Amino acid sequence: MAQVLADLVAGLAAGQVKVVDLTKPLSPETPIIPLGPPAKQPPNMVIETNNKYDSRGPTSYSNTLHVWEHTGTHFDAPIHWVTGKDLPNNACDTILPQKFIGPACVLDMTAEAAKNPDFLLMPEHIHEWERRHGRIPAGAWVLIRTDWSKREGAAFLNVDANGAHSPGQHVSASRFLAYERDVIGLGVETVGTDAGQAHRFDPPLPNHYTMHGAGKFGLASLCNLDQLPPTGAVVIAAPLKIVNGSGSPARVLALVAN
Repeated sequence: MAQVLADLVAGLAAGQVKVVDLTKPLSPETPIIPLGPPAKQPPNMVIETNNKYDSRGPTSYSNTLHVWEHTGTHFDAPIHWVTGKDLPNNACDTILPQKFIGPACVLDMTAEAAKNPDFLLMPEHIHEWERRHGRIPAGAWVLIRTDWSKREGAAFLNVDANGAHSPGQHVSASRFLAYERDVIGLGVETVGTDAGQAHRFDPPLPNHYTMHGAGKFGLASLCNLDQLPPTGAVVIAAPLKIVNGSGSPARVLALVAN
């Protein structure tokens, strides 16, 4: 079995395996999901310089970070939602590390999202994808490509008088993926794993409600999904090992045969 890892290292060195970074840069300008009352609005990230080759530390440079767990490209653990709060191994520090790695199934919904910013993934979209690419395997990361990550500024959150408008999943699609396909989790290019208008749904924020209640994970604010094939990539999405962490900014990587 050691040969498998040796082949991977050789493939990376030879350029036969490409590493695609699915992570957006993290900074004080990183958009934060707009939460309505009664939820407390999280703060933007703050970076304070601790020392920078100066009198505070002449030989080194370091910063102090103040950051909400669900800022930028981030990982959602089951404990993040009330439906997952009592599950075992439900926090960033207790999830088994092998759970962070899985095959990727990339569903291209760019045309649908371009036509309708409030587009919702339905089970029929998943069935159509499976007709072309095969059954989604248990333990897969399902990544919904919408090219939303290519939006900049106000267009990314896309907020108007009625709230945010961005694509997401219908509760029936989330239930199908969680219970009929037993995926490891779902990843999106939007600021959160639910649609912008999902606070109006029944239940509110149904992807969070369903996925985390089933012990599944979420990845939000991904990018570069257009560089992945529909199948064949492997995703590595590890959060910081925060004790009782509900989530964490993450460096999400994909391995792709070149």
